[in-house]
Order: sequence, then structure tokens, then C-alpha cells
Amino acid sequence: MPRVPAPVYVVTVAAGGERSGCLVGFASQCSISPPRFMVWLSVRNHTYRTAGGATHLAVHVLDRDRCGAAELFGGETGDQVDKFARVDRRPSADGSPLLTEACAWFVGRIETRIDAGDHVGFLPAPTEVSPPVRTTPALLRYDDVKEIDLGKPA
Repeated sequence: MPRVPAPVYVVTVAAGGERSGCLVGFASQCSISPPRFMVWLSVRNHTYRTAGGATHLAVHVLDRDRCGAAELFGGETGDQVDKFARVDRRPSADGSPLLTEACAWFVGRIETRIDAGDHVGFLPAPTEVSPPVRTTPALLRYDDVKEIDLGKPA
């Protein structure tokens, strides 16, 4: 498959007195109504194991100019490092860790999990959403195309 530059996200979870988080490259909006976003976690990942007992997870969008969290959550493993000791955070209503340096985030109740081999998809239904942010002009986003009259329903 061709490699297309796509956004990455930091996903965080808390369950059983443990918290975890990782950098995720496989994620996308997958429904408009109801709003849904699928996040794929590697089965080899500490975050996946923690998410197995979680009811919610948080998905964070990072600004390109603030890549420290991406480096931390992508370059370290929760099996060896408490990543949350190195970042500013606060708990969401359900207890999921929210990264204060994220430019946008949402928390969702995990509706279902889909086993796809080396990754499992988590489908969170939004329960808490960050305040609105301005979009990055270089990226084409839903807001740029939402006024297009579609040839058939989405």
C-alpha cells in the first residue's frame, strides 16, 4: 500500500490502578452519525494490555511544534517507564489521563473491540471533548469539505 502522510495521535487509558499511553498511527473517523473514531492498538503494546480492562480511552491530537509527547509516547514503553511522570496531565471525568499539551482531544467509552491480527481496533463513543481549536491550514479536513453536496449519502 502506498504510504500517505497521515496524522498520528497519542492514546491514553487508565484501568485497574494503572495508566498507559502510546503513539498511534492507525486511527480514523469512521462514522459521522453517530460520531465514531476507530483506534488500532498493537497487541504487543503496554497500552493495549491496559486498555483491555478499560471502559474509556482518550485520543489526543498534537501540534507539530510540540512533538515531545509524540517522542515520549512513541519512543518509550510503559513496561519500563512511567511516561506520565514526564508530562503535564489531568484526569478526565472517567479518569483517563489527558495531556495538557495536546491541541485537541476526546475521551470515549469503548463500545467494541475488533481483533484484526496484530492490532485490535477500539471504537470509542465520545463522552468528553476538548474545546474547539483552529484547524491547520495545510491539511484538508472535514470542515473544508462538509458543504459539498454528496452524490449519495455517506
